[in-house]
Amino acid sequence: RTLDNQKNLYKLVGSIEGVSLPTTTAKYWDRIKSFQARPDDLLICSYPKAGSTWLQETVNMIQNADNLQKCAQAPIYKRMPFLDMFPPITFPSDLDNAEARPSPRSLKSHLPVHLLAPSFWEQKCKVIYIARNAKDTVVSYFHFHHMNKTLPHPGNWEEFLDKFLAGKVICGSWFDHVCGWWEAKKRHPILYLFYEDMKEDPIREMRKIAQFLGLEVREPVLNQILEHTQFETMKGNKMANYSNVSPCLMDHTVSPFLRKGEDGSWKGKTGRVNKKSDLTLSKCGREGSGLTFRTEL
Repeated sequence: RTLDNQKNLYKLVGSIEGVSLPTTTAKYWDRIKSFQARPDDLLICSYPKAGSTWLQETVNMIQNADNLQKCAQAPIYKRMPFLDMFPPITFPSDLDNAEARPSPRSLKSHLPVHLLAPSFWEQKCKVIYIARNAKDTVVSYFHFHHMNKTLPHPGNWEEFLDKFLAGKVICGSWFDHVCGWWEAKKRHPILYLFYEDMKEDPIREMRKIAQFLGLEVREPVLNQILEHTQFETMKGNKMANYSNVSPCLMDHTVSPFLRKGEDGSWKGKTGRVNKKSDLTLSKCGREGSGLTFRTEL
């Protein structure tokens, strides 16, 4: 089959336990679910467009604080394979790359907590989760659907907003995702971070990450990492901005993978994102979990 024919398959949506996922992810679900984690694996997890690439780059630099140049030797998706993404069959999958990598491995997933491979819990792997408020997430996710040719067309803004708030998008309900992982941290070694906190004081959040990983990073190195992970720097970094991904998969002329990296981008949309997303955000507080979000700094 030609690549054009193949890529049309990846715009279709499958479903696993009621959660919408790309058909390729659903097709290889047995492999994803049976993935064998190792005790020293680190998993970076988030709902889509919550800052996972930013977090990955930050974590990878903290891990390589003694030689930051290692982070420039390969794209981020090679350094931290994305377990639940299967590209067209002419490309090796990240799952293949993950299985072939030596320990210790750093891996990425967008799966809700209940769909994660059980071996991660059995091996007591450390997880770093990053959450972003629903308003900014939905705006970023809408633009991402336009540039990512492996995703279904989002329709117009109003249509996509309704689907997002109903949990009828890839990776399912934002609310279920962020709340599920929040509850899981009571039982598992999970560092739960917030996008807005990283924007507000990135050095403080880097220290949290280093402490969680049992690493000591000197202040001058933290400042180097801060400079390297500034949004505009990452946007121009080919090892972090996905610009070396085939344009038949991601069209950066439509919208760059790293688009704005701002909080408060929802303000440019209609009032419905404010009113309806507030209802979704308010659910977190009503659950009595202590999980709250800021929509601007």
